[in-house]
Amino acid sequence: MYSPPIRISNIIVDLCIKISNLLGYAKGVNLPEPKPKLRRENQIKTIQATLAIEGNSFSVDQITALIDGQRLSGKESEILEVKNTIAVYEKLHQWLPTRKTSLLKAHRLLMRDLIDNPGEWRSGGVGIIKERQISHMAPPADRVPFLMDDLFGYLTKEKETHAIIKACVFHYEFLFIHPFIDGNGRMARLWQQLILINHNPVFRFISIESLIREHQKEYYGVLEKSDKSGESTVFVEFLLGLILSELGSLVQKLDRKRLSSDERIKQAAEQFGKQLFSRKEYLNNFEELSNATASRDLKRAVDQGFLQKFGDKATTQYQFK
Repeated sequence: MYSPPIRISNIIVDLCIKISNLLGYAKGVNLPEPKPKLRRENQIKTIQATLAIEGNSFSVDQITALIDGQRLSGKESEILEVKNTIAVYEKLHQWLPTRKTSLLKAHRLLMRDLIDNPGEWRSGGVGIIKERQISHMAPPADRVPFLMDDLFGYLTKEKETHAIIKACVFHYEFLFIHPFIDGNGRMARLWQQLILINHNPVFRFISIESLIREHQKEYYGVLEKSDKSGESTVFVEFLLGLILSELGSLVQKLDRKRLSSDERIKQAAEQFGKQLFSRKEYLNNFEELSNATASRDLKRAVDQGFLQKFGDKATTQYQFK
């Protein structure tokens, strides 16, 4: 059985243990199903991030407008990129991470009318150019079908390697093979996300694409290091570090949600001091709270004499006594 070149370092093992512990904690506190509005906002941010990495200039607001059916001006190719990517992510639940046919269908939709023969392996050579020099020459085109068979075989048959590690390895090896003439980066990020969600639904709350967008320079740096070393170790360490950090932030939000009303008010008092603040600003400290729960918190604090209330409805503000 094919095994991609990677050294399972102590760093990788340690990161995997910590990630698994956080996943267990998140599952133990019954992480709620994302609300439709939040799910939509996260999807739009993911789409914007993965396209921005490839140079698409569309903002979150513009992508939102396209989803809402508004007509926008701009480069026709960029608009088509956005529309195709929206269509791919709307079908995310349909793509099967271990099926090569799913990957080809997703690529066909992603690159529809943008390249010739979308959803088919490339038929010619391809290289990645950096600073006017070829930084990576992908394997010959006639090797692509066999290499992709090997990669999917690793994904499905390798039982000893943790699924989270395999998702990162798949990402790197996919980029190394560069199986398509275009769209490889977008597909690598999408498929890692899909593998992770299939492993644990908690990953629906995390966007690999957005994480990479936020750390784009480091991402390309570790890709280059891995290419030079001939193994994906440093790349996997980097991605696992991002995942751990984001999961840690998610768990902190869960902990804030689990605070009692009195504990939340106490934290808010430390945060705002004597300054005026709105319900929205209160919610910013406890993002997972609903508007109704935030309103109940504030009303209770007013009734108990901890808070003063000023204004009415949309203009309402609060101040700790």
